[in-house]
Amino acid sequence: MRLREIEPTDRRTLMRFDRESAHSGYAGVDGYRHWAAHRANHPRCGDDFQLAIETLHDRTLVGSMSTSQSEPGSGRFSYGIGIGPQHRRRGYAGDAINVLLAYMFWYRRYAKCEVGIYGCNVPSLALHGRLGFREEGRLRDPEFLCGGAQYLVLMGLTAHEYTARHRR
Repeated sequence: MRLREIEPTDRRTLMRFDRESAHSGYAGVDGYRHWAAHRANHPRCGDDFQLAIETLHDRTLVGSMSTSQSEPGSGRFSYGIGIGPQHRRRGYAGDAINVLLAYMFWYRRYAKCEVGIYGCNVPSLALHGRLGFREEGRLRDPEFLCGGAQYLVLMGLTAHEYTARHRR
């Protein structure tokens, strides 16, 4: 897996991923900021950026991710990620998140990553738990997903916690 800039030719594939997710009943759950990675047309702003996720062996586009709410002064940032339905459960999301975390913590010197995940998105909650994120709270969200109103589970990971897990 590698991360790269999103190219204009990627937009059609990323939009197809969204349509396929909507038809599977999982729309809006993959990361509520995932839309920014391929719908926003604004230029890169500070440490908020948008990336394509592709395979190494044949450069197949499998998803996208974007950083958001990057605040160098406070040392906090967030991200959203979305993987195309046919590419899920192959490790791409975990690999992409680890590359992003290493970059933001070790090279950009951020201190904490905070993400919000809908409570019904059990695979994403489990993935973030395996990556070392801890639940920090729940916000009642007005969106109705998975048959009812959902909580937005707030999870966080500090640079210190990440480094303790990855540098031995």
